[in-house]
Amino acid sequence: MTDVRIAVVGTGANGAGIAADLLRAGQDVTLIEQWPDNVAAMRADGIVVQTPSETVVTQAGSILNFCEVAELRGQRFDLVFIVVKAYDTRWVSELIKPYLAEGALVVGLQNGMTVDAMSEIIGPHRTLGAVIEIAAAMFTPGVVERHTPASGTWFAIGSLTAATVGRESEVTEVLSHAGTAETVTDIRSAKWMKLTVNAAELVTSAILDLPLLDAAKVPGMHDFMLTTGKEAVRTALATGHRIVPIFGLTDVDPEQPELFVEQTLDAVYTKWSLPHTKTTVLQDWQKRRRGEADELNGYVAREAARVGVRTDANERTAAIARRIDAGELDPHPDNVRLLLAVHS
Repeated sequence: MTDVRIAVVGTGANGAGIAADLLRAGQDVTLIEQWPDNVAAMRADGIVVQTPSETVVTQAGSILNFCEVAELRGQRFDLVFIVVKAYDTRWVSELIKPYLAEGALVVGLQNGMTVDAMSEIIGPHRTLGAVIEIAAAMFTPGVVERHTPASGTWFAIGSLTAATVGRESEVTEVLSHAGTAETVTDIRSAKWMKLTVNAAELVTSAILDLPLLDAAKVPGMHDFMLTTGKEAVRTALATGHRIVPIFGLTDVDPEQPELFVEQTLDAVYTKWSLPHTKTTVLQDWQKRRRGEADELNGYVAREAARVGVRTDANERTAAIARRIDAGELDPHPDNVRLLLAVHS
């Protein structure tokens, strides 16, 4: 795509890292962010991206606070990447909707099943689904700790309706500057496959206040994480979705759904996690922010209840996470006893 006006809405760790890649590739990118300190830092010092091998500073010409979006008189975007937390998807979709150009495409580079909310607000004729695999953190405004560089980042893009079939390449071409990007034909199933991995590792490890790899080594935790993922994949199948490869894995056997969970979780351990990698949910809790448990394990549990699948591990994970969100409980290694308690 040439002469494309791009907006990245939500420029925390993932959004800012991706935006920096696009800017360095010469793309016209506007960053739109809700954390004022982050906006101020990026305006003053650029986007600082630290990878295990180097630190790169990228200057951005247009960085807006959310409250400044209303000042975009006459400006329209051709491609929008929404990179906010799943629970913020609806209102952010409404925020950006008036600033879409004719024929614009909107893509949610997020965890969780946000694509239906986006489609409802933005319209299915300009909404594409996406799956993303990237590991990054942001604890200092303007500074991205990117644990997986572009060479290790993966995107899948897919249409929801016939109206956008064939246009996926417009998005993958842009995202190829930030990682490997490919088109998939069943994006809903692909998103469910990512959800099974997220259900297994994002919230479960965060509850222990430990980096992912350390949490997986706690006695009983790896098996519990696998259980949450396997409950999720059974729910995916029961709701009419398929086992499809994600993350670029090619040896997925659709006849062995539980093996799929083991393979993908192992890939997360070995390919996308450093010893100090903390999941996005733990990063949120350490910043005293709300986590996404209700959009991950909670979503699995709600969908499972609808079709009669038992998801005890996901229900327990979501329930503990709600206590942490409410300030009734802190993330701590001792919480392992709550996760592994025998369900009565």
